[in-house]
Amino acid sequence: MLVESPPEQSGTPAVSAPPPPRGRSAVRGTGLVLAVVLLAALCVASVAVGAKSMPIGHVWHGLFESTGTRDDVIVSDVRVPRTVLGLLVGAALGLAGAVMQALTRNPLAEPGLLGVNAGAAAAVVSAISFLGVSSFTGYVWFAFLGAAVVSAAVYVLGGSRGATPVRITLAGTAAGAVLYGYVNAVELLDSAALDRIRFWTVGSLASADMSTVAKVWPFIAAGVVLSLLIARPLNAMEMGDDTARALGAHLTRTRVLAMVAVTLLCGAATAACGPIVFVGLMVPHLVRSITGPDMRWILPYAAVLAPVLLLGSDVVGRVVARPSEVQVGIVTALIGGPVFIALVRRRRMSKL
Repeated sequence: MLVESPPEQSGTPAVSAPPPPRGRSAVRGTGLVLAVVLLAALCVASVAVGAKSMPIGHVWHGLFESTGTRDDVIVSDVRVPRTVLGLLVGAALGLAGAVMQALTRNPLAEPGLLGVNAGAAAAVVSAISFLGVSSFTGYVWFAFLGAAVVSAAVYVLGGSRGATPVRITLAGTAAGAVLYGYVNAVELLDSAALDRIRFWTVGSLASADMSTVAKVWPFIAAGVVLSLLIARPLNAMEMGDDTARALGAHLTRTRVLAMVAVTLLCGAATAACGPIVFVGLMVPHLVRSITGPDMRWILPYAAVLAPVLLLGSDVVGRVVARPSEVQVGIVTALIGGPVFIALVRRRRMSKL
């Protein structure tokens, strides 16, 4: 880790890591700029490429000179909101995964590990099946309610003030298993709502519109700000509870704030697109190989590279089955499964 042992002399201990060598900071900064450039290129591809092929001139016309033609509507009312929502949801999932991995000190953790996604999904599925809710406005509040209730329950089951990463992880895993079993049961028993539930639980950006973006971005923005604010104490917590206390970190407060941030990020993302897997696992884990263990770099990288993965997967899903499309949740799962196996095998080999 970059954080050194606390000095023996008196004084207020610092929670943050010492500044890295200038050369390494320059490399990290250059890498982040390149990641932003890659993200910008994928945003262009997301607007220009879709299930319906159209000349680039039509795309330009739909963006800047729209006259209401069919192609103009596809570009301005379908692809642009879809791209913007992909940016927001990707950043949310990437940051949530990075915070989860720091909170649990497990580089293979992801937002679903604490059952937050499962809580949001169970609440939305219940709203669809039993209350007839069919709009995003309804989804988002139920998603937050489910995510918040499960986060609080996991924290209590994990030991509240005496919570440890292992206890929180075990409680979250158990809660997630139970809730996803409930979701599957509702899908099987309620044939009338099955189509709406099935489309939502797959994970998709296809139904995005600017009203959805307008409703979801404040929650994601709040989660992003909160995640960045706790980067320094998360750095200390990754070294262990005793070291974190010695460095001045407030463990209970940091854990509560981290779970609030994950609830905001995952609740908003799940409400907007359904539960999308593996993005929060893959991106933060791979980012560590670029940035090292410093959360002050991991979080910005994850916020940029996670949308790269999500938008890239969405573009692939639109073109592989033209004129139909494969939902982004399926594509990320197909990519994430082999990557997860490779990560586990690499960790296992490194311990031999």
